[in-house]
Amino acid sequence: MFESLSTRLGAIFERLSGRGKLNEADVAEVLREVRVALLEADVSLAVTKEFVARVREQAVGAAVLESLTPAQSVVKIVHRELVALMGGELSRLQFASAPPSVILLVGLQGSGKTTHAGKLALRLKEQGRRSLLVAADVYRPAAVDQLKTIGAQIDVPVYDEGAGDPLTIARNGVERARSLGIPTVIVDTAGRLQIDEPLMLELERIKAAVAPTEILLVADAMTGQEAVNVAKGFNERLGLTGVILTKLDGDARGGAALSIRYVTGAPIKFVGTGEKLGALEPFHPDRLASRILGMGDVLTLIEKTQAVYSQEQAKQLERKLRKAEFTLEDFLAQLRQVRKMGPLGDLMKMIPGVSKAMGDVQLDEGEVNRVEAIILSMTPRERAKPDILNASRRKRIAAGSGMRVQDVNRLVKQFEQTRQLMKQFGGGRRPRLPMPGFGHR
Repeated sequence: MFESLSTRLGAIFERLSGRGKLNEADVAEVLREVRVALLEADVSLAVTKEFVARVREQAVGAAVLESLTPAQSVVKIVHRELVALMGGELSRLQFASAPPSVILLVGLQGSGKTTHAGKLALRLKEQGRRSLLVAADVYRPAAVDQLKTIGAQIDVPVYDEGAGDPLTIARNGVERARSLGIPTVIVDTAGRLQIDEPLMLELERIKAAVAPTEILLVADAMTGQEAVNVAKGFNERLGLTGVILTKLDGDARGGAALSIRYVTGAPIKFVGTGEKLGALEPFHPDRLASRILGMGDVLTLIEKTQAVYSQEQAKQLERKLRKAEFTLEDFLAQLRQVRKMGPLGDLMKMIPGVSKAMGDVQLDEGEVNRVEAIILSMTPRERAKPDILNASRRKRIAAGSGMRVQDVNRLVKQFEQTRQLMKQFGGGRRPRLPMPGFGHR
């Protein structure tokens, strides 16, 4: 989402770094460009003016202008102000002292409330907290069935009464959770194509009836500044406690993420980063600011790794590496685990410096599919003992996978290089690391 903004800011600070010491004119020129970059990223004019003013106030101080590394000092100030603009720190869900805690999801139709009700329930389940989903959207066709389907997929109970009064359904759902001892209730409410009085009155009635601990707006980041206007409208009537910003993996310019907290005071608590039910992440302002400025996001990368690799899997892989028993079957398993973490390009950009080094280079996701197809075309014995892959076997594998024999040869060669590396690890010698990747076609 922030690729364009990140590129623009990177180019600005790159030029700045070559100027040695700065004067006020240099800072003013840079901030004019930063202002344009933010506006092009769909950040509101009021937010942009405030942001630039705060950076200017700090950047023209003697400590920066006389610094030996003034460009780095300015970048540090911009990073700090970006973090402050987006809320400063992670904002966690609040739970009631006397359960059940009620989380009310609100938003316009099409923003993804129902899907994100399931995503939130799954996230809480993974943290060991049980939830009850309540289907209070009785207007949108198939909304109740959609929530029941999602509940079945993640093994979370759903309370519904089919058609009926949303207020009654929400109240009865909370009572059902209380009677079953379920500590969290997530209420999926109806939306409209735009904010209107009937919608707000209904939501106000539901709020009064169930006394929610959290009122979370589900807002579509792809709508840009309209998402900010929607957040402002809901906040004025309901008093939002937070926002779930969806489609943060899309190609929107990102202004909503940088503006919502400033305009409403409601923190972004989660971001939707994909269509899968597991694609919901807590919103870390400091990490996003680092990614925008090309500094990487190692903490998120570590968390993604921990989410797909158990401690036992890590230990088992370590044993195989030490004994040089790593097979093509293991390689395929590792490949699939990495794919669960998200697109390779996104993962690489979380590593400091890699985003800048990659430039416009796009990692070929199709190459991963081709590698998988080649390995799946092998027999179990061939995967375990690649040494037996003679010319006829390689020809058969190429035909079975729809690849060329050269593709099979390249994969086998790279795998052999990896195995040699494993032997060096096993022998305790410091290995010479080969360049990573699958090669080029």
